[in-house]
Amino acid sequence: MAPILPLAFALFTVRAPSTRKMHCLASTSRNAIASLPSLNSSDGTAMTLDAIADRLAGKRVALYFAAGWCPMCTSFEPSLLKFREAAASSGKDIELIYVPSDRSEADAVKRTSALGMMSVPIGDEADALKKRWKIWAGVESVKLGTGRRSGVPALVVLDSKNGDELAFLPTESQGSKALNSWPLDDAAGLW
Repeated sequence: MAPILPLAFALFTVRAPSTRKMHCLASTSRNAIASLPSLNSSDGTAMTLDAIADRLAGKRVALYFAAGWCPMCTSFEPSLLKFREAAASSGKDIELIYVPSDRSEADAVKRTSALGMMSVPIGDEADALKKRWKIWAGVESVKLGTGRRSGVPALVVLDSKNGDELAFLPTESQGSKALNSWPLDDAAGLW
């Protein structure tokens, strides 16, 4: 599913932005916002551009590549959720966007609901992100190829200036230890 409007256009044409939206506009470049695909809420419904902007404002944003059928993913997730809670407690809020390698949209919604995350819809948009960042589950190699840098789970922390990679956290190989390399204090990671 293609984005309804490019996020950059929509964010910069809002008539009466809230303080939160103004912060988002000031701290996030058009390129970073435009780099995101359409997103679903944790219950699987498509999110409006305003809802996405509100949810990302003032947070550190990362793509979380995972699948509910993956034992490494499900065993890593309690550590990830504790890390997210600890970061929020220290005033460094994190927003995780689930990039599913699940077998169906229903399976992806089940995961995002349990994890409290936004998600990229299964299909072309999720596959495009997997190809861009070269992260996918081994079972997807038939469809996506063999030139990946990592399987799932993995995290890509996004730069707020342009939506590029600020940090890659190889949780498939390092598990929760990879979270220690999240650049929480880097201002470039604050949307």
